[in-house]
Amino acid sequence: MATEPTTTPQTLTSELALQMYEQMRRIRSFEERVNDLYRSAKMPGLAHLYIGEEAVAVGVCSALHRDDYITSTHRGHGHCLAKGASIERMFCELLGKEAGYCHGKGGSMHIADHEHGNLGANAIVGGSTGIATGAAFSAKSRRTGQVAVCFFGEGALGQGVLYEVMNMASLWQLPVIYVCEQNFYNEYTHYSETTAGEVAARPAAFGIPEEEVDGQDVRAVFDAACRAVERARSGGGPAFLTCATYRFHGHHVGDIDRGYYRSKDEEEQWRRRDPVEILAAWLVDRGIADRSKLERVDENLAAEIAAAADAALEAPYPDPREVNEHVYA
Repeated sequence: MATEPTTTPQTLTSELALQMYEQMRRIRSFEERVNDLYRSAKMPGLAHLYIGEEAVAVGVCSALHRDDYITSTHRGHGHCLAKGASIERMFCELLGKEAGYCHGKGGSMHIADHEHGNLGANAIVGGSTGIATGAAFSAKSRRTGQVAVCFFGEGALGQGVLYEVMNMASLWQLPVIYVCEQNFYNEYTHYSETTAGEVAARPAAFGIPEEEVDGQDVRAVFDAACRAVERARSGGGPAFLTCATYRFHGHHVGDIDRGYYRSKDEEEQWRRRDPVEILAAWLVDRGIADRSKLERVDENLAAEIAAAADAALEAPYPDPREVNEHVYA
């Protein structure tokens, strides 16, 4: 089970750094198992893997309280797990089982976990930006001290709703943080072919402070997130983080022939900046953990993932008579 922070830490302690490593490894192992389930025809539909981008979700969510809100997008498994979701319930949802977060009816791109403040992933590009901003408006109106975080890819920069809600968030000084996971591709097209100008110019136009972050370094993401969260929680209004990162796999699990839009050299360069390995090397260099300790963490996680996946495979499907339950129009 994920570690659930109850207060916002402002410094990266050795204990928290180890928790971050475990969380990133958990997400990585989960996604690898999802890929295996798809390739062995045990999982219906598609999934968009978060492998390579784990530092963004873990760095940001480590700066949040349990009751703070997040909204997610296509590549949302990492966000869900980083905010505290159950691995077994995640597997159940992807496999269409009754025990899943949405009773098996939502699938990979529609997981919500209200217990941990996760208001849901959204298959509409930019679709969750309004939900997060609305949650921030609610939190401010109720004076709860909560903040909301919205994760999205740079493809959302072409969606008008993002600019409408950023305008409102700035005018009303809402406690919302917009996190752009800039992995440089809108599906199969490099973002330079679809996005004019600079990313930072967008929030700047609304008076929203923007920070560019190395999305492969969880420590850098955490530091930036802590600053944005503290500012939002204290009434300073919205912030925008641009996290440069990279998906190591394709746009979705079926996208295995990427040669027509990404080069092997480019992929290899980014794989040398694996966020999990960057943190592992730092932990070893600082004497916080040696390689044998990290290997034990990996082994324990492998067993945890295997047990959860096996349980989900054996879990029952929803009763067909419930097809119209938990469905809203």
